[in-house]
Amino acid sequence: MSLKIKYLVLVGVLMLAGCATAPKQVNNLCSIFEEKGGWHEDALDASEKWGSSVPVMMAIMHQESKFQADIQPPMQWFLFIPLGRASNAYGFAQALEGTWKAYMVDTGNWTADRDDFGDAIDFIGWYNAQSYRKNRIKRNDAYHLYLAYHEGHGGFERRTFKDKLWLKKVAKKVSAQSYRYQKQYAGCKDTLDDGWFF
Repeated sequence: MSLKIKYLVLVGVLMLAGCATAPKQVNNLCSIFEEKGGWHEDALDASEKWGSSVPVMMAIMHQESKFQADIQPPMQWFLFIPLGRASNAYGFAQALEGTWKAYMVDTGNWTADRDDFGDAIDFIGWYNAQSYRKNRIKRNDAYHLYLAYHEGHGGFERRTFKDKLWLKKVAKKVSAQSYRYQKQYAGCKDTLDDGWFF
């Protein structure tokens, strides 16, 4: 193999590795979109399709995975014996396998992958749209949208979160993150729309 081909292979591998890594500054929405080319367009597409704002969807993803593509619940152990994982949640959106299949059926997106950012942000938008339709949660109410995201639509309807103080604290964190993202986004959205960083 020539030196030129080896160099091109190395560049390709490094580019793929860079796509799989989480953004360096996960608490700054502008920095995320500056670093991750294409993510802003994917998030805008999902927002326009499903009616949930970019900051709300990104705040939910921040809570679920900190933008790590292949994250999943930790393995549970008894002494040195693996007992399996607490759930089959996986990827950017920490979507459960069954819910992801329901998303694929409902949208016809049969090639969707949970470790693909574009698919995952679309999933979050879709789920929030279901929460609006089924639970009458306003499309940008990050606090209640997150409770429905975590508990499921049936669980939200039954108020299964009522005595889960820890979960309410997490939902407040998501709401605060959404607010921070909104303020940041207001300062860079026009620049991102102009393609300045791409």
